[in-house]
Amino acid sequence: MSTLRTNDWALSARSRGSAYVALTKPDVSFLVLATTAAGYYMGARGPVNWLHMIHTIFGTMLIAAGTAALNHYIERDSDRFMRRTALRPLPSGTLRPGEALLFGVALSVAGALYLYFAAGWLPAALGTGTCLAYLLAYTPLKKRSVWATFVGAFPGAIPPMIGWVAASGKLDLGAWLLFAILFFWQFPHFYAIAWMYREDYARAGIRMLPVVDPEGVRTFRQILLTATALIGVSLLPSIAGITGVFYFFGALVLSVSLLRVCLWAAQVKTNVRAKWLMHATVLHIPLLLALMMYDKIPR
Repeated sequence: MSTLRTNDWALSARSRGSAYVALTKPDVSFLVLATTAAGYYMGARGPVNWLHMIHTIFGTMLIAAGTAALNHYIERDSDRFMRRTALRPLPSGTLRPGEALLFGVALSVAGALYLYFAAGWLPAALGTGTCLAYLLAYTPLKKRSVWATFVGAFPGAIPPMIGWVAASGKLDLGAWLLFAILFFWQFPHFYAIAWMYREDYARAGIRMLPVVDPEGVRTFRQILLTATALIGVSLLPSIAGITGVFYFFGALVLSVSLLRVCLWAAQVKTNVRAKWLMHATVLHIPLLLALMMYDKIPR
């Protein structure tokens, strides 16, 4: 009997541990960390201080994880109505709302303090601003207006700026160029996801653009416009002298290729094509950042 109780306790502990990890949205947090690392590398003058870079990434990770957990807490009722989120820790009952709230607040505060002492006040302010904008502007707006995606793109584009500022100490042109690239990239990515799950969003009362645009005309117009803008924005680091010719032509090929996938998805607006577009965006941004880092002009 004691062995059974011990096994049950171990299973319960593992289940709760996995639930706490799920609260941090590891897939989203990984993108945040990757863009922060790229921003730091691009912002560094001279040799990269790898230990300082790790500290910056760790502090950003804490804030990103805390923001994700608090998002779970805020959207726990909406998540019950969506198939893709119904099994999350709070709707499924694996964790209680109070536990997620405490976990999210603790991680967010710890991340802000860690960034402050490890990287300075400006990276900490950017990280804190990202958290607050995501939770207090983007999250509640999702049930009120299709402009939520536009508003959410601002905090979503800040992580590379955190890395850049931590490395250089300045919020200069390079930081804003990274912000712009990630800002425009988000629209094809998130609109593709929203198109795939538009019925889920409708059940939860979330007013994503595909919910109020059942024919997809406005949705795919936005995808094409922002993907086109991304082509021009992606070339600016080379024009500004941050990267070289190799990146310029590599970015041109990558961004034009993404636009072609967007055009292909817009021709027949199916969930299958939207899924391929989503995969294309996921592939696009790490390749673009890798090219940028490879072809960085020494400063």
